[in-house]
Amino acid sequence: MDLSKHAFFEGKIVPLADAKVNIATHGFLYGTSVFGGMRSYWNEEKKRLFVFRPYDHFRRLLHSARMMAMQTHYDEESLIQLTLDLLRTDNWQQDIYMRPTFYKADMGIGVKLHDLKDEFCMFVMAYEPYVKNDTNAHVTISSWRRIDDNVIPARGKVAGAYANSALIKTDANRAGFDEALVLDNNGHISEGSAMNIFMLRDGILVTPPVTDNILEGITRKSIIELARNELGLTVMERSIDRTETFICEEMFMTGTAAQVIAVTKIDHRPVGAGLMGPITTKLRTMYENILRGKNSRYEPWNVVV
Repeated sequence: MDLSKHAFFEGKIVPLADAKVNIATHGFLYGTSVFGGMRSYWNEEKKRLFVFRPYDHFRRLLHSARMMAMQTHYDEESLIQLTLDLLRTDNWQQDIYMRPTFYKADMGIGVKLHDLKDEFCMFVMAYEPYVKNDTNAHVTISSWRRIDDNVIPARGKVAGAYANSALIKTDANRAGFDEALVLDNNGHISEGSAMNIFMLRDGILVTPPVTDNILEGITRKSIIELARNELGLTVMERSIDRTETFICEEMFMTGTAAQVIAVTKIDHRPVGAGLMGPITTKLRTMYENILRGKNSRYEPWNVVV
């Protein structure tokens, strides 16, 4: 794994080896940290690195911090600036993944969120494909349920909550599947292990609403806009029953790390023709071009390093 030489840690850019937390830190002991997953893409023609929708990512991160009773003096603009400073320090010229994190930094035992110091850090790593079989993924319906908003806020990227995702992903992979679909406590399809989902049914693109315990994904938001504005599709946000996934025409998953992953089989049942469908193909291509600054219409989505 190719990691950055430097990190932003507790107020300044330092060598990555010096960005350390103590094993007695609250965020480590209790999972009381929130994080963002962000991507930057290298355009070889333009010799430029493009950070994708950083304002939206940091806005969601700050919302996650608020849910966990964190106090911070950072805003979206200051977080974008320190990101650019960090990326320029190591002069990245390849696709990368960034992990900004707010965490409870006090040391000691005690289950609470209040009266604790909050800190911020971020490191960078070279991009590695999230799901290798991204044009022909075979998924299963997980036996694990998605966390509920009244248990741990699913719309926040809370580190401790990702034990749920880890259980889902590992069981699916060990059973021979690429990914999993997860039901909420009402029995509706919520997400993948850590991705939003879309299905095409009767020509309408359907995705679960934000009230079905999904992460409010930035890629999800982008794909909805592209489907409506570029392909003229009707996009419906509504609950999805389990058996609907067996009879839809197309299905795909979205996420910052995953981008757009075509699902072609669910529990050994083919989705549509059992191949990546035309709508998924068009959205994948369109989205990838935007990420690398190849579509001037969506230039505002990118910040150039």
